[in-house]
Amino acid sequence: MDIRIGIINSPRELSFETNQTAGEIESLVTAALEAGAGHLSLKDDKGRIYLVPTATLGYVEIGSDSSRRVGFVA
Repeated sequence: MDIRIGIINSPRELSFETNQTAGEIESLVTAALEAGAGHLSLKDDKGRIYLVPTATLGYVEIGSDSSRRVGFVA
């Protein structure tokens, strides 16, 4: 699952892949925003943890589950 997070007043976005489902990501983001939590915590497929302050969260784009193809397709 590809995740892209936009940060307010930052020209770059945070982009990574995770093994979590779209529903899990959506519920984590929604819970953090509704609870007024100070940060959003997400984990990528390599075990790294990303902490994003919810006050500066611009958007969260949740990609598709399809894997990328490598090589030539006949």
